Amino acid sequence: MTVQQTPAMAPASEARRPATEPAPMSGAAARYGNLPRAPRFERVEDARLHAKQRLAAGFRIFSRFNLDEGVAGHITVRDPEHPTTFWTNPFGVHFSQIKVSNLIRVDEDGNVVDGDAICNAAAFAIHSRIHKARPDVMAAAHSHGVYGRAWSTLGRPLDAITQDSCAFWNDHALFDDFGGVVVELDEGDRIANALGSNKAAILQNHGLLTVGGSVDEAVWWYVAMERCCQVQLMAEAAGTPKVISDDSARQSYSVVGSAQAGWFQFQPLYARIVKEQPDLLD
Repeated sequence: MTVQQTPAMAPASEARRPATEPAPMSGAAARYGNLPRAPRFERVEDARLHAKQRLAAGFRIFSRFNLDEGVAGHITVRDPEHPTTFWTNPFGVHFSQIKVSNLIRVDEDGNVVDGDAICNAAAFAIHSRIHKARPDVMAAAHSHGVYGRAWSTLGRPLDAITQDSCAFWNDHALFDDFGGVVVELDEGDRIANALGSNKAAILQNHGLLTVGGSVDEAVWWYVAMERCCQVQLMAEAAGTPKVISDDSARQSYSVVGSAQAGWFQFQPLYARIVKEQPDLLD
């Protein structure tokens, strides 16, 4: 039986782009049409397994990039059959030890409805509100990376100073109202409101948050944004970086900032982590 297509089962390339997307796809970007795209699934069970495998891999990738510190950080993905619920990491399990079988599913009231662990209160407070405010968002990622945290203290958006940072040109927000550890839903609502239709946000004095039409996108945008923070911190420590013109940033964004580009850039990371750590699929 064919399962009715849900947003969580749609390919990442079909996720709604921000209202601020500046221009039609360039000729160079159009050539990306020949690249592989996210799979579709006829059975909801297959869609769920795929999402959970990507989610477990996302945590292992975060660990490899040193985006794990204590018990901080979380990635979520909507369940394809029950989209008001999401899968996430069991609280207190190191990212390097997360696998498909120990992921948990949380409902809209914060109850764990699948799995045998507790949910990080901050994960629920932030992610539940983002998923509620953004039906197009299938996955969201947040952690306490060193460079993202350092950049967040400056209370500034990233500048388009490299080709890679153009992926976030006019497509990331600044949440400048840090109110302490996020455990209340109203704080999550304010973060979701600040995020708006963007794919990423800098949470001042806190860190980074990224979203996407799949785990693949959300995780890649997080890794990429963390690196962009590192590069800008280094560049500003050395001098005054030259900012890319709006025309060039717009063209670069159309190539490296699309949902398809985000999904595709994750694929080599996924292949590598599965080869190195196949137990994540258990």
